[in-house]
Amino acid sequence: MSKNFILILCIVSLGGLLFGFDMAVIAGALPLVKAFFGLSPVQEGIFVSSALVGCIIGVFFTGSFTDKYGRKQAFIVASLLFLLSAIGCGFSPNYTVLIASRGIGGLGVGIASIVVPLYLAEISPSKFRGRSVTCYQLAITFGILIAYISNYFILQFHSLPQAELWRGMFLVGAVPAVLLSFGVYFIPESPRWLAKIGRDGEVAAIRTKLGLTDLYDSPSPAKGNMKELFSPIYRSAFFLGLFLPLFSQLSGINAIVYYGPSILLESGISLANSYHTQLFFGAANVLFTCFAIWKVDHWGRRPLYILGTSGATISLIVTGYLFSQEQPNNVALIGSILLFLFFFAFSIGPLKFVVAAEIFPNAIRARAMGISIMVMWISDAIVGQLTPILLASWGASYTFWLFAFFCAIAFIVVLGYLPETKGKPLEEIEKYWIEKSKKKQNNNV
Repeated sequence: MSKNFILILCIVSLGGLLFGFDMAVIAGALPLVKAFFGLSPVQEGIFVSSALVGCIIGVFFTGSFTDKYGRKQAFIVASLLFLLSAIGCGFSPNYTVLIASRGIGGLGVGIASIVVPLYLAEISPSKFRGRSVTCYQLAITFGILIAYISNYFILQFHSLPQAELWRGMFLVGAVPAVLLSFGVYFIPESPRWLAKIGRDGEVAAIRTKLGLTDLYDSPSPAKGNMKELFSPIYRSAFFLGLFLPLFSQLSGINAIVYYGPSILLESGISLANSYHTQLFFGAANVLFTCFAIWKVDHWGRRPLYILGTSGATISLIVTGYLFSQEQPNNVALIGSILLFLFFFAFSIGPLKFVVAAEIFPNAIRARAMGISIMVMWISDAIVGQLTPILLASWGASYTFWLFAFFCAIAFIVVLGYLPETKGKPLEEIEKYWIEKSKKKQNNNV
């Protein structure tokens, strides 16, 4: 990778870092905000869900916005939303402003969740495109870890009044938001978006700067109509774009990340406190995602997905079995959960972004990814609401076995439908779907 490309990668990945930070900082801030404003259960639920509502709204509009105005403009909007949210939350005079500020941050997260992997896929040379897009997932996990660490240190070494420590937690996010706000002005526009709108002179200059020797000059055969996703040519790609993010949430990752400490404590495991537990799982998630960066362009997407979904299924079955015992083996239980995190972090977690950014035709890639990411956020909201209900009514063992069932389905879908895209230019992947459709039509004649 050239120095220019690495710098661009670092700037763009700040969008992923802010994504992770914004969604995780609430874990430490929630009890403090609840006490400060005297929130009722309903108000607490609104506070937690306001960012998610913003995410869904942001995703809904981002696809068409970035297709019309470009990837870079979407970055600028997201960076300003992140900054406005951090400042608004940190200095909120009342509950209403706090909710509005969280919603604004959610808008930024929704935009980033589409435009970061999309942009990275479009500017990366094919030989390490998977590694570049996976850096986005690494940045998300790193943002989560930063939120946990900053929350912990603010609680331990604070100079603010005890009742207002949550303000400092939110204001930490202003630092990467400022860096992103300045950095986005120095990144180039996506050459594939420029090619789509006919600005060929700029494409040549950016292609040379980024070393995109495999960027085709031929225009995409897709005309930009979303109905094309339902055509025989792109139907399989659309199917994968919907089901991979869906299975990512149905795998049970939220149960581990958000409810893991409570589940472990109820099973009899004594941990110092929830902040230590969050640090432990957060660090493990960052470390395990590095394995994906190491192997995604070497082994390929398909082998990693097959290994990850099968391993996640087995580890969740074992976790459910251990929970079903009257006195679970504590070491084995923590080990099985960490094993699940390992398989998730190098396959189910990051590869949904990699595959979604690769498989759609250039003319409608942004809007198609918008649908894909929308599925992820909606399923995230549903699973987040259902998990505590399932844990209370079914118990931890049957809940984890349900997650294992969905991972097994993901394994079958990947085995039957996911092509290998490693090292192929995006235009060649688009051509693959066309040739596959023609071959199928010829066989049916």
